Amino acid sequence: MKLRFFGRLRGLADNGERDIDLPPAIESTEGLRALLGRDHPELLDPLVRIAIDDRVAHRDEPLGDAREIAFLPPVSGG
Repeated sequence: MKLRFFGRLRGLADNGERDIDLPPAIESTEGLRALLGRDHPELLDPLVRIAIDDRVAHRDEPLGDAREIAFLPPVSGG
């Protein structure tokens, strides 16, 4: 599965992308967030949104047969 990181999260992986083999126990967006949040606590921020295959996911949504997961930081502006 490909992970993509945008905005201020881009630095969590080379070129903002990383391939990962998920453990079978990780079945939802929140499970993935918790797994990755061990090493990258910024992903635990509830304002960081998760998209599954180009669609923003709901909280604790099943990953199913997802090919790509994206982490989207909160948008700020002025």
